[in-house]
Amino acid sequence: MITPIILCGGSGTRLWPLSRKSYPKQFVPLVGDKTLFQGSALRMTGSDFAAPIVITNSDFRFIVTEQLQEVGIDPGAILIEPDGRNTAPAVLAAALYVARKDPDAVLLVAPSDHIIPDTNAFKAAIEAGLSAVDSGQLVTFGITPTHPETAYGYLELTTPSDGQPVALKRFVEKPDAERAAAMLAEGSFLWNAGIFLFRARDIIAAFETHAPDLIAPVTAAIETGHVDLGFCRLGPEAWAGAKDISIDYAVMEKADNLSVVPFNGGWSDLGGWDAVWRESDTDTNGVVTSGEATAIDCTDSLLRSDSDRLEVVGIGLKNVMAIAMNDAVLAADMSRAQDVKKAVDALKAKGSTQATTFPKDHRPWGWFESLAISDRFQVKRIHVHPGAALSLQSHHHRAEHWIVVTGTAEVTIDDKVQLVTENESVYIPLGAVHRMRNPGKVPMVLIEVQTGAYLGEDDIIRYEDVYARGQGAKG
Repeated sequence: MITPIILCGGSGTRLWPLSRKSYPKQFVPLVGDKTLFQGSALRMTGSDFAAPIVITNSDFRFIVTEQLQEVGIDPGAILIEPDGRNTAPAVLAAALYVARKDPDAVLLVAPSDHIIPDTNAFKAAIEAGLSAVDSGQLVTFGITPTHPETAYGYLELTTPSDGQPVALKRFVEKPDAERAAAMLAEGSFLWNAGIFLFRARDIIAAFETHAPDLIAPVTAAIETGHVDLGFCRLGPEAWAGAKDISIDYAVMEKADNLSVVPFNGGWSDLGGWDAVWRESDTDTNGVVTSGEATAIDCTDSLLRSDSDRLEVVGIGLKNVMAIAMNDAVLAADMSRAQDVKKAVDALKAKGSTQATTFPKDHRPWGWFESLAISDRFQVKRIHVHPGAALSLQSHHHRAEHWIVVTGTAEVTIDDKVQLVTENESVYIPLGAVHRMRNPGKVPMVLIEVQTGAYLGEDDIIRYEDVYARGQGAKG
Protein backbone atom coordinates (compact mmCIF):
# COMPACT_ATOMS: atom_id res chain seq x y z
CA MET A 1 0.00 0.00 0.00
CA ILE A 2 1.21 3.48 -0.90
CA THR A 3 0.29 6.36 1.40
CA PRO A 4 -0.25 9.63 -0.52
CA ILE A 5 1.10 12.77 1.14
CA ILE A 6 -0.67 15.78 -0.39
CA LEU A 7 0.97 19.16 0.12
CA CYS A 8 -1.80 21.74 0.21
CA GLY A 9 -0.44 25.21 0.93
CA GLY A 10 0.76 28.11 -1.19
CA SER A 11 -0.94 31.15 -2.67
CA GLY A 12 -0.76 30.70 -6.46
CA THR A 13 -0.23 34.40 -7.18
CA ARG A 14 0.52 33.87 -10.88
CA LEU A 15 -3.13 32.87 -11.39
CA TRP A 16 -4.52 36.04 -9.83
CA PRO A 17 -7.31 37.19 -9.68
CA LEU A 18 -8.86 33.71 -9.52
CA SER A 19 -6.18 32.41 -7.14
CA ARG A 20 -5.46 34.42 -3.99
CA LYS A 21 -3.88 33.86 -0.61
CA SER A 22 -7.27 33.32 1.05
CA TYR A 23 -8.40 30.81 -1.61
CA PRO A 24 -5.50 29.59 -3.81
CA LYS A 25 -5.55 27.81 -7.14
CA GLN A 26 -5.67 24.22 -5.83
CA PHE A 27 -9.26 24.77 -4.64
CA VAL A 28 -10.48 26.18 -7.96
CA PRO A 29 -11.79 24.19 -11.00
CA LEU A 30 -9.38 25.75 -13.52
CA VAL A 31 -9.60 22.97 -16.12
CA GLY A 32 -12.62 20.67 -15.99
CA ASP A 33 -15.24 20.40 -13.24
CA LYS A 34 -12.94 19.19 -10.43
CA THR A 35 -10.55 21.37 -8.50
CA LEU A 36 -6.81 20.73 -8.79
CA PHE A 37 -6.79 19.44 -5.21
CA GLN A 38 -9.62 17.02 -5.92
CA GLY A 39 -7.89 15.83 -9.08
CA SER A 40 -4.66 15.23 -7.16
CA ALA A 41 -6.47 13.24 -4.48
CA LEU A 42 -8.43 11.16 -7.03
CA ARG A 43 -5.24 10.25 -8.91
CA MET A 44 -3.92 8.59 -5.78
CA THR A 45 -6.87 6.35 -5.00
CA GLY A 46 -7.47 2.68 -5.69
CA SER A 47 -6.53 -0.71 -4.34
CA ASP A 48 -2.82 0.17 -4.14
CA PHE A 49 -3.32 3.35 -2.12
CA ALA A 50 -4.05 3.98 1.54
CA ALA A 51 -6.10 6.98 2.69
CA PRO A 52 -4.19 10.21 1.99
CA ILE A 53 -2.40 12.37 4.52
CA VAL A 54 -3.05 16.05 3.74
CA ILE A 55 -0.76 18.81 5.03
CA THR A 56 -2.38 22.23 5.02
CA ASN A 57 -2.92 25.27 7.23
CA SER A 58 -5.67 26.24 9.63
CA ASP A 59 -7.42 28.54 7.15
CA PHE A 60 -7.85 25.76 4.59
CA ARG A 61 -8.71 22.82 6.87
CA PHE A 62 -12.47 22.88 6.33
CA ILE A 63 -12.12 23.56 2.60
CA VAL A 64 -9.90 20.46 2.36
CA THR A 65 -12.46 18.36 4.24
CA GLU A 66 -15.37 19.64 2.16
CA GLN A 67 -13.66 19.08 -1.19
CA LEU A 68 -12.56 15.56 -0.24
CA GLN A 69 -16.12 14.73 0.82
CA GLU A 70 -17.41 15.97 -2.53
CA VAL A 71 -15.33 13.31 -4.34
CA GLY A 72 -15.92 10.55 -1.77
CA ILE A 73 -12.45 10.45 -0.18
CA ASP A 74 -11.97 9.95 3.56
CA PRO A 75 -8.48 11.18 4.56
CA GLY A 76 -6.20 9.19 6.80
CA ALA A 77 -5.21 12.42 8.56
CA ILE A 78 -5.12 16.17 8.00
CA LEU A 79 -2.03 17.75 9.53
CA ILE A 80 -2.31 21.47 10.29
CA GLU A 81 0.87 23.55 10.01
CA PRO A 82 0.90 26.47 12.49
CA ASP A 83 2.59 28.50 9.74
CA GLY A 84 4.16 27.74 6.38
CA ARG A 85 7.77 26.49 6.55
CA ASN A 86 8.15 25.26 2.95
CA THR A 87 8.18 21.63 1.83
CA ALA A 88 11.03 20.11 3.86
CA PRO A 89 9.43 20.39 7.33
CA ALA A 90 6.05 19.43 5.86
CA VAL A 91 7.37 16.22 4.27
CA LEU A 92 9.36 15.33 7.39
CA ALA A 93 6.29 15.85 9.58
CA ALA A 94 4.24 13.51 7.39
CA ALA A 95 7.00 10.88 7.36
CA LEU A 96 7.38 10.99 11.14
CA TYR A 97 3.59 10.84 11.58
CA VAL A 98 3.26 7.74 9.39
CA ALA A 99 6.44 6.08 10.72
CA ARG A 100 5.01 5.93 14.25
CA LYS A 101 2.77 3.13 13.01
CA ASP A 102 4.76 1.77 10.07
CA PRO A 103 8.34 2.94 9.37
CA ASP A 104 8.40 0.84 6.20
CA ALA A 105 5.34 2.57 4.74
CA VAL A 106 5.83 3.78 1.17
CA LEU A 107 5.00 7.48 0.82
CA LEU A 108 4.04 9.27 -2.39
CA VAL A 109 4.54 13.02 -1.89
CA ALA A 110 2.75 15.26 -4.39
CA PRO A 111 1.67 18.90 -4.62
CA SER A 112 -2.07 19.53 -4.68
CA ASP A 113 -2.08 21.95 -7.62
CA HIS A 114 -0.80 19.92 -10.58
CA ILE A 115 -2.79 18.57 -13.50
CA ILE A 116 -2.03 15.10 -14.91
CA PRO A 117 -4.77 14.03 -17.36
CA ASP A 118 -3.58 10.42 -17.83
CA THR A 119 -4.04 8.77 -14.43
CA ASN A 120 -3.10 5.32 -15.75
CA ALA A 121 0.23 6.59 -17.07
CA PHE A 122 0.88 8.29 -13.75
CA LYS A 123 0.19 5.09 -11.81
CA ALA A 124 2.44 3.16 -14.20
CA ALA A 125 5.27 5.59 -13.42
CA ILE A 126 4.65 5.08 -9.70
CA GLU A 127 4.79 1.32 -10.22
CA ALA A 128 8.10 1.69 -12.05
CA GLY A 129 9.54 3.64 -9.12
CA LEU A 130 8.70 0.98 -6.53
CA SER A 131 11.62 -1.24 -7.55
CA ALA A 132 14.04 1.54 -6.64
CA VAL A 133 12.19 2.25 -3.40
CA ASP A 134 12.59 -1.41 -2.42
CA SER A 135 16.37 -0.95 -2.55
CA GLY A 136 16.34 2.12 -0.33
CA GLN A 137 16.31 4.77 -3.06
CA LEU A 138 14.59 8.13 -2.89
CA VAL A 139 12.65 8.44 -6.14
CA THR A 140 11.71 11.65 -7.88
CA PHE A 141 9.71 12.02 -11.08
CA GLY A 142 10.84 14.09 -14.05
CA ILE A 143 8.56 15.32 -16.80
CA THR A 144 9.71 14.97 -20.40
CA PRO A 145 9.85 18.59 -21.64
CA THR A 146 7.59 19.66 -24.48
CA HIS A 147 9.03 23.17 -24.87
CA PRO A 148 11.91 25.28 -23.46
CA GLU A 149 10.30 26.32 -20.19
CA THR A 150 12.01 28.91 -17.95
CA ALA A 151 9.54 28.62 -15.03
CA TYR A 152 10.64 25.11 -13.96
CA GLY A 153 13.73 23.61 -12.42
CA TYR A 154 15.29 20.66 -14.29
CA LEU A 155 16.76 17.23 -13.54
CA GLU A 156 19.77 15.98 -15.51
CA LEU A 157 19.93 12.20 -15.98
CA THR A 158 23.14 10.18 -15.89
CA THR A 159 21.93 7.91 -18.72
CA PRO A 160 18.91 7.74 -21.02
CA SER A 161 15.88 5.93 -19.60
CA ASP A 162 13.08 3.86 -21.13
CA GLY A 163 10.76 4.74 -18.25
CA GLN A 164 12.63 2.86 -15.54
CA PRO A 165 14.46 4.51 -12.61
CA VAL A 166 17.92 5.91 -13.40
CA ALA A 167 20.43 7.77 -11.27
CA LEU A 168 20.18 11.55 -11.10
CA LYS A 169 23.26 13.50 -12.17
CA ARG A 170 22.24 16.90 -10.80
CA PHE A 171 19.49 19.42 -10.16
CA VAL A 172 19.43 22.50 -12.40
CA GLU A 173 17.92 25.81 -11.30
CA LYS A 174 15.34 27.60 -13.48
CA PRO A 175 17.25 28.50 -16.67
CA ASP A 176 17.03 31.48 -18.99
CA ALA A 177 15.39 31.01 -22.40
CA GLU A 178 18.64 30.24 -24.23
CA ARG A 179 19.76 27.62 -21.73
CA ALA A 180 16.28 26.05 -21.61
CA ALA A 181 16.32 25.63 -25.40
CA ALA A 182 19.77 24.04 -25.26
CA MET A 183 18.70 21.56 -22.56
CA LEU A 184 15.61 20.63 -24.54
CA ALA A 185 17.77 19.91 -27.60
CA GLU A 186 20.26 17.88 -25.58
CA GLY A 187 17.54 15.44 -24.46
CA SER A 188 18.96 14.41 -21.07
CA PHE A 189 17.03 16.94 -18.99
CA LEU A 190 13.57 16.61 -17.42
CA TRP A 191 11.34 19.12 -15.67
CA ASN A 192 11.42 18.77 -11.90
CA ALA A 193 7.83 17.91 -10.92
CA GLY A 194 8.36 17.96 -7.15
CA ILE A 195 6.78 14.50 -6.80
CA PHE A 196 8.61 11.92 -4.65
CA LEU A 197 8.33 8.25 -3.69
CA PHE A 198 10.19 6.64 -0.79
CA ARG A 199 9.84 4.62 2.40
CA ALA A 200 9.21 6.61 5.54
CA ARG A 201 12.35 5.26 7.22
CA ASP A 202 14.55 6.16 4.22
CA ILE A 203 13.45 9.80 3.97
CA ILE A 204 13.79 10.22 7.76
CA ALA A 205 17.33 8.80 7.51
CA ALA A 206 18.06 11.26 4.71
CA PHE A 207 16.94 14.15 6.91
CA GLU A 208 19.09 12.83 9.77
CA THR A 209 22.10 12.86 7.43
CA HIS A 210 21.55 16.02 5.37
CA ALA A 211 19.23 18.23 7.46
CA PRO A 212 19.65 17.11 11.07
CA ASP A 213 18.63 20.52 12.39
CA LEU A 214 15.05 19.83 11.28
CA ILE A 215 14.66 16.55 13.17
CA ALA A 216 14.25 17.94 16.71
CA PRO A 217 11.75 20.76 16.05
CA VAL A 218 9.58 18.73 13.66
CA THR A 219 9.59 15.70 15.97
CA ALA A 220 8.63 17.93 18.87
CA ALA A 221 5.85 19.51 16.78
CA ILE A 222 4.41 16.02 16.19
CA GLU A 223 4.75 15.04 19.86
CA THR A 224 3.23 18.27 21.19
CA GLY A 225 0.47 18.36 18.61
CA HIS A 226 -3.13 17.72 19.50
CA VAL A 227 -6.32 16.57 17.82
CA ASP A 228 -8.86 19.34 17.18
CA LEU A 229 -12.19 18.39 15.55
CA GLY A 230 -10.45 15.50 13.83
CA PHE A 231 -7.49 17.56 12.60
CA CYS A 232 -3.97 17.04 13.93
CA ARG A 233 -2.57 20.44 14.86
CA LEU A 234 1.23 20.43 15.04
CA GLY A 235 2.74 22.07 18.11
CA PRO A 236 3.27 25.76 17.25
CA GLU A 237 6.23 26.51 19.55
CA ALA A 238 8.28 23.58 18.28
CA TRP A 239 7.23 24.19 14.68
CA ALA A 240 8.48 27.78 14.87
CA GLY A 241 11.99 26.40 15.36
CA ALA A 242 11.96 24.53 12.03
CA LYS A 243 13.91 26.14 9.21
CA ASP A 244 11.93 27.46 6.23
CA ILE A 245 13.46 25.40 3.40
CA SER A 246 12.38 23.24 0.46
CA ILE A 247 12.96 19.51 0.42
CA ASP A 248 15.13 19.91 -2.70
CA TYR A 249 17.59 22.20 -0.92
CA ALA A 250 17.42 20.43 2.43
CA VAL A 251 17.79 16.82 1.26
CA MET A 252 17.40 15.92 -2.40
CA GLU A 253 20.30 17.94 -3.82
CA LYS A 254 22.62 16.36 -1.23
CA ALA A 255 21.43 12.74 -1.32
CA ASP A 256 23.47 10.07 -3.12
CA ASN A 257 20.63 7.53 -3.25
CA LEU A 258 18.35 9.44 -5.60
CA SER A 259 16.71 7.90 -8.66
CA VAL A 260 14.57 9.52 -11.34
CA VAL A 261 11.58 8.03 -13.17
CA PRO A 262 10.79 9.86 -16.43
CA PHE A 263 7.12 10.59 -17.02
CA ASN A 264 6.04 11.05 -20.63
CA GLY A 265 2.37 11.75 -19.99
CA GLY A 266 0.76 15.16 -19.90
CA TRP A 267 1.61 17.31 -16.90
CA SER A 268 1.38 20.93 -15.82
CA ASP A 269 1.66 22.79 -12.56
CA LEU A 270 -0.65 25.43 -14.06
CA GLY A 271 1.86 28.02 -13.03
CA GLY A 272 0.32 30.80 -15.12
CA TRP A 273 -2.64 31.68 -17.30
CA ASP A 274 -0.65 30.66 -20.37
CA ALA A 275 -0.50 27.13 -18.91
CA VAL A 276 -4.27 27.15 -18.33
CA TRP A 277 -4.72 28.16 -21.97
CA ARG A 278 -2.43 25.31 -23.15
CA GLU A 279 -4.27 22.71 -21.05
CA SER A 280 -7.75 23.81 -22.19
CA ASP A 281 -9.65 22.89 -25.32
CA THR A 282 -9.31 25.71 -27.85
CA ASP A 283 -11.52 26.51 -30.81
CA THR A 284 -10.19 26.59 -34.38
CA ASN A 285 -8.67 30.02 -33.76
CA GLY A 286 -6.84 28.96 -30.61
CA VAL A 287 -9.31 30.74 -28.35
CA VAL A 288 -10.52 29.52 -24.95
CA THR A 289 -13.63 31.05 -23.39
CA SER A 290 -15.00 30.23 -19.96
CA GLY A 291 -18.08 31.48 -18.14
CA GLU A 292 -19.73 34.65 -19.37
CA ALA A 293 -17.15 35.36 -22.09
CA THR A 294 -17.49 36.12 -25.82
CA ALA A 295 -14.69 36.27 -28.40
CA ILE A 296 -15.12 38.06 -31.76
CA ASP A 297 -12.33 37.76 -34.33
CA CYS A 298 -9.82 36.74 -31.65
CA THR A 299 -6.87 34.35 -31.97
CA ASP A 300 -4.71 32.47 -29.45
CA SER A 301 -6.39 34.08 -26.46
CA LEU A 302 -7.99 33.19 -23.13
CA LEU A 303 -11.19 34.98 -22.07
CA ARG A 304 -12.71 33.97 -18.74
CA SER A 305 -15.40 35.37 -16.48
CA ASP A 306 -15.96 33.87 -13.04
CA SER A 307 -18.81 36.25 -12.31
CA ASP A 308 -22.39 35.73 -13.45
CA ARG A 309 -22.77 39.51 -13.28
CA LEU A 310 -19.87 40.43 -15.55
CA GLU A 311 -19.61 39.65 -19.27
CA VAL A 312 -16.15 39.63 -20.86
CA VAL A 313 -16.09 40.51 -24.57
CA GLY A 314 -12.94 40.46 -26.68
CA ILE A 315 -12.77 41.91 -30.20
CA GLY A 316 -9.76 41.41 -32.45
CA LEU A 317 -7.51 40.19 -29.67
CA LYS A 318 -4.36 38.18 -30.32
CA ASN A 319 -2.31 36.39 -27.69
CA VAL A 320 -4.25 38.04 -24.86
CA MET A 321 -5.49 36.73 -21.53
CA ALA A 322 -8.45 38.47 -19.87
CA ILE A 323 -9.81 37.11 -16.59
CA ALA A 324 -12.66 38.80 -14.73
CA MET A 325 -14.17 38.43 -11.28
CA ASN A 326 -16.67 40.54 -9.37
CA ASP A 327 -13.94 42.67 -7.83
CA ALA A 328 -10.98 42.53 -10.23
CA VAL A 329 -10.06 42.15 -13.91
CA LEU A 330 -6.73 41.06 -15.37
CA ALA A 331 -5.88 41.86 -19.01
CA ALA A 332 -2.39 41.15 -20.36
CA ASP A 333 -0.41 39.78 -23.25
CA MET A 334 -0.09 36.01 -22.90
CA SER A 335 3.71 36.31 -23.03
CA ARG A 336 3.59 38.25 -19.73
CA ALA A 337 1.88 35.44 -17.80
CA GLN A 338 4.78 35.09 -15.36
CA ASP A 339 4.55 38.80 -14.52
CA VAL A 340 1.12 38.48 -12.91
CA LYS A 341 2.89 38.04 -9.60
CA LYS A 342 4.24 41.59 -10.05
CA ALA A 343 0.66 42.83 -10.26
CA VAL A 344 -0.15 41.15 -6.93
CA ASP A 345 2.90 42.76 -5.34
CA ALA A 346 1.84 46.16 -6.68
CA LEU A 347 -1.68 45.73 -5.28
CA LYS A 348 -0.28 44.71 -1.90
CA ALA A 349 1.91 47.82 -1.87
CA LYS A 350 -1.11 50.06 -2.37
CA GLY A 351 -3.17 48.19 0.25
CA SER A 352 -5.76 46.68 -2.09
CA THR A 353 -7.76 43.87 -0.50
CA GLN A 354 -8.05 42.26 -3.95
CA ALA A 355 -4.37 41.30 -3.73
CA THR A 356 -5.00 38.52 -1.21
CA THR A 357 -8.69 38.27 -0.34
CA PHE A 358 -11.10 36.20 -2.41
CA PRO A 359 -14.57 37.71 -3.09
CA LYS A 360 -16.23 34.65 -1.58
CA ASP A 361 -15.18 34.19 2.03
CA HIS A 362 -15.21 30.44 2.70
CA ARG A 363 -16.01 29.24 6.21
CA PRO A 364 -16.57 25.83 7.87
CA TRP A 365 -20.34 26.25 7.51
CA GLY A 366 -20.39 27.54 3.90
CA TRP A 367 -19.48 30.90 2.40
CA PHE A 368 -20.55 34.51 2.02
CA GLU A 369 -19.88 37.34 -0.39
CA SER A 370 -20.45 41.08 -0.10
CA LEU A 371 -22.93 42.44 -2.67
CA ALA A 372 -22.87 46.10 -1.62
CA ILE A 373 -21.11 48.13 1.04
CA SER A 374 -21.14 51.76 2.17
CA ASP A 375 -20.34 53.76 5.30
CA ARG A 376 -23.14 52.40 7.50
CA PHE A 377 -24.56 49.39 5.68
CA GLN A 378 -23.46 46.20 3.95
CA VAL A 379 -25.42 43.60 1.96
CA LYS A 380 -24.20 40.00 1.88
CA ARG A 381 -25.28 36.75 0.28
CA ILE A 382 -24.77 33.88 2.76
CA HIS A 383 -24.73 30.18 1.78
CA VAL A 384 -25.04 27.64 4.62
CA HIS A 385 -24.43 23.94 3.99
CA PRO A 386 -27.11 21.39 5.00
CA GLY A 387 -26.87 20.64 8.71
CA ALA A 388 -24.31 23.41 9.31
CA ALA A 389 -24.60 26.26 11.81
CA LEU A 390 -22.89 29.55 12.50
CA SER A 391 -21.62 30.22 16.01
CA LEU A 392 -23.83 31.62 18.78
CA GLN A 393 -22.70 35.23 18.76
CA SER A 394 -23.46 38.91 19.22
CA HIS A 395 -22.17 42.21 17.83
CA HIS A 396 -21.27 45.49 19.50
CA HIS A 397 -21.75 47.82 16.55
CA ARG A 398 -24.29 46.44 14.10
CA ALA A 399 -27.82 45.13 13.71
CA GLU A 400 -28.79 42.65 10.98
CA HIS A 401 -31.78 41.83 8.79
CA TRP A 402 -31.95 38.31 7.35
CA ILE A 403 -34.10 37.45 4.31
CA VAL A 404 -34.22 33.75 3.40
CA VAL A 405 -34.29 33.16 -0.36
CA THR A 406 -33.61 29.40 -0.50
CA GLY A 407 -34.31 26.69 2.06
CA THR A 408 -35.21 27.15 5.72
CA ALA A 409 -33.23 28.79 8.52
CA GLU A 410 -33.50 27.90 12.19
CA VAL A 411 -32.87 31.26 13.87
CA THR A 412 -32.00 31.82 17.51
CA ILE A 413 -32.42 35.35 18.93
CA ASP A 414 -31.72 35.52 22.66
CA ASP A 415 -34.18 32.99 24.20
CA LYS A 416 -36.37 32.61 21.10
CA VAL A 417 -35.89 29.91 18.40
CA GLN A 418 -37.92 30.11 15.19
CA LEU A 419 -37.99 28.75 11.65
CA VAL A 420 -37.69 31.28 8.86
CA THR A 421 -38.61 29.94 5.42
CA GLU A 422 -38.25 31.26 1.86
CA ASN A 423 -39.51 34.82 1.34
CA GLU A 424 -39.59 35.45 5.10
CA SER A 425 -37.30 37.74 7.08
CA VAL A 426 -36.15 38.36 10.63
CA TYR A 427 -34.48 41.27 12.45
CA ILE A 428 -31.47 40.84 14.77
CA PRO A 429 -31.15 43.87 17.09
CA LEU A 430 -27.74 45.25 18.02
CA GLY A 431 -26.33 43.28 20.94
CA ALA A 432 -28.76 40.34 20.61
CA VAL A 433 -27.27 36.86 21.08
CA HIS A 434 -28.10 35.01 17.87
CA ARG A 435 -27.35 32.10 15.59
CA MET A 436 -28.54 30.68 12.28
CA ARG A 437 -28.62 26.98 11.40
CA ASN A 438 -29.62 25.07 8.31
CA PRO A 439 -31.79 22.17 9.54
CA GLY A 440 -32.60 20.96 6.02
CA LYS A 441 -31.02 18.70 3.43
CA VAL A 442 -30.45 21.40 0.79
CA PRO A 443 -28.27 24.54 0.97
CA MET A 444 -29.83 27.51 2.71
CA VAL A 445 -29.24 30.93 1.14
CA LEU A 446 -30.14 34.25 2.69
CA ILE A 447 -29.51 37.92 2.10
CA GLU A 448 -28.11 39.74 5.12
CA VAL A 449 -28.37 43.51 5.48
CA GLN A 450 -26.05 44.91 8.14
CA THR A 451 -26.52 48.42 9.54
CA GLY A 452 -24.32 50.16 12.07
CA ALA A 453 -21.28 52.27 12.81
CA TYR A 454 -18.75 49.45 12.25
CA LEU A 455 -19.21 46.45 9.94
CA GLY A 456 -15.89 44.61 10.27
CA GLU A 457 -15.77 40.82 10.52
CA ASP A 458 -13.96 41.07 13.85
CA ASP A 459 -16.97 42.68 15.58
CA ILE A 460 -18.06 39.44 17.16
CA ILE A 461 -18.47 37.93 20.62
CA ARG A 462 -18.64 34.16 20.27
CA TYR A 463 -20.42 32.09 22.94
CA GLU A 464 -20.66 28.63 21.35
CA ASP A 465 -19.01 27.30 18.21
CA VAL A 466 -19.05 23.74 16.89
CA TYR A 467 -15.90 24.58 14.91
CA ALA A 468 -13.91 25.54 18.03
CA ARG A 469 -12.83 28.98 16.81
CA GLY A 470 -11.74 31.56 19.33
CA GLN A 471 -13.04 35.02 20.18
CA GLY A 472 -12.73 37.49 17.33
CA ALA A 473 -12.39 34.80 14.66
CA LYS A 474 -14.43 35.54 11.60
CA GLY A 475 -17.82 34.00 10.84
